[in-house]
Amino acid sequence: MSDNALPPVRLRADVLAVPAYRQGAAPSAAGFKLSSNENPFAPLPGVADAIASRGDVNRYAAAAMPELRAAIGAEFGVSGEYVHLAAGSVAILYQLVHAAAGHGDSYMYAWPSFEAYPSLGLASGATPAGIALTATAEHDLDAMADAITERTRVILLCTPNNPTGPALRRADFDRFMARVPSDTLVVLDEAYREFVTDPAAVRGEDVLSAHPNLVVLRTFSKAYGLAGLRIGYGVGDPAIFRAAASVAIPLSVTGIAESAALASLTPEAREVHTERVATIVDRRDRLVAGLRELGIAVPDAQGNFVWIPEAADLGTPAAAAGVPDALALAAAFAAVGTLVRPFAGKGVRISVGEEDSLALIIDTVREFLAQLGGAA
Repeated sequence: MSDNALPPVRLRADVLAVPAYRQGAAPSAAGFKLSSNENPFAPLPGVADAIASRGDVNRYAAAAMPELRAAIGAEFGVSGEYVHLAAGSVAILYQLVHAAAGHGDSYMYAWPSFEAYPSLGLASGATPAGIALTATAEHDLDAMADAITERTRVILLCTPNNPTGPALRRADFDRFMARVPSDTLVVLDEAYREFVTDPAAVRGEDVLSAHPNLVVLRTFSKAYGLAGLRIGYGVGDPAIFRAAASVAIPLSVTGIAESAALASLTPEAREVHTERVATIVDRRDRLVAGLRELGIAVPDAQGNFVWIPEAADLGTPAAAAGVPDALALAAAFAAVGTLVRPFAGKGVRISVGEEDSLALIIDTVREFLAQLGGAA
């Protein structure tokens, strides 16, 4: 086996030029893993029993999964045929871009946003087009609408935006959709929808029926705590999902994931789910308040994470609104056994985790700023 940096066979140069998606690492010392936006709670009631009851792992799961699709569809007021399942909502993102955008086509998204977006079109040869966020770390929907061309096949809208936090407002979304060609696929990526508390935010279930070219994506990975089982879903026109299925990896959703998802939707599980989401939202809001007291211009946080911007990205003096070096702040967290997600030149994303992690986050940022001579 060769350990050279270059592959031993001929591979596509455009693929080699794009870094692979990087998963958040686990702490190497006692501390907290706040780098992957995972749910800090154990599975919901009934989930562990549902997993344990699946003794048929020698068989493929039934691909249709009608019970689960019907349960999800009911939340949107549609039948199960409007629901598409995959191994995480990110798998559906890949499918949709591959199905809609080929060589010479482009797909659009705000940036920075979900780190997988730039690589979604590699396999199909589509060109990614990232549009810079506003100064308040939000989607610049006017700029995105202005950038649409006849080659734009897919538009990805991440709300709340990962990693910065703000959610799209319904009024802004409606104005944007009025400018999008009716034959251009728009994907409302709502992986963190359950944590949204802004009453003005767009909600997929409220706008889906008005736009045949819209697909809403959600996941069981975040608010439901099933990240390790990989199951997400999309809701939209069945014809769009038939095309997505043509480029999907067959049988990628396991029966165990199906059973866990169904168990997460029972009345008992929903009650606990609501309580846990409220707890995470409360921790998030307290964390935002604490960081702002340190002088950090934390954007509106509507997910289960907060964003600390890098001052250089804001064009402001160090510590006046952000931190001078995202990588240095991440290193300060690693030194106390806690991992966060740095974006070089942009900022640091910190997941909302265990209650005990809140004080550690505030203390670490305060000490980091104090060592730099910043406000504390």
